[in-house]
Amino acid sequence: MFTPRTPRIVAARRLQRRKDRDQSGRFLAEGPQAVREALAAGAVLELFATSDALDRYAELAAQAPEVSPVTDEAMRAIAETVHPQGLVALCEQIDVPIGKALVKQPRLVAVVAEIRDPGNAGTVLRTADAAGAEAVIFAGDAVDPYNGKCVRASAGSLFHVDVVRSPMPMIDLLQDSGLQVLATSGAGEDDVDSLLDGGLLAAPTAWLFGSEAHGLPESLLAAADRRVRVPIYGAAESLNLAAAAAVCLYASARAQR
Repeated sequence: MFTPRTPRIVAARRLQRRKDRDQSGRFLAEGPQAVREALAAGAVLELFATSDALDRYAELAAQAPEVSPVTDEAMRAIAETVHPQGLVALCEQIDVPIGKALVKQPRLVAVVAEIRDPGNAGTVLRTADAAGAEAVIFAGDAVDPYNGKCVRASAGSLFHVDVVRSPMPMIDLLQDSGLQVLATSGAGEDDVDSLLDGGLLAAPTAWLFGSEAHGLPESLLAAADRRVRVPIYGAAESLNLAAAAAVCLYASARAQR
């Protein structure tokens, strides 16, 4: 049974750092939901599990290519939650080049540009998946989609959509693939409701979302086809990133259906 000093546990723990994830092309998926979806996607290389978890989630262990029993102390070393559920999968990274994602002619794409909060990023991934988006693009100096908090916040959706990591700008690639590019901005000339009522959201669309602190870079705002705001009908100053993304993506999902 693996302990915190077992070399494979030591190596797995290093994957909590972005540098090591980037160098190895691997990451950790923690908890039964993430493990279940990672197994379904064929991304799991090894499953670390405590004795209790192996009993509780025997059906997941049976699907793993390799199962490594670990002590509770070893599990706490590689898990990032306060109360780990006893399962951590070692996975290979699954992101694809932007060209491979766009050649499929997606009708709905979410772009998170220079977003830094992993919880928000994971929630946008989950929301995009729920709204039927086929791809989520992490653009520029964005958070690592394989950050543990991002993986957990995505609730398995990381394994359902094409995840792309792309430098900026990439607007021309989106437009050349037939997508209208809508940049979210509190000062946008258009609003989501008017575009929905006018039928404009029925077209294949890429939504651009920026960081909560700084919004979208000026270069992306200028290159987009439209700058769109979420209307605020009450006294709130604004919506947070994840909520605004949900409004925009579901408006497109409704129009496209």
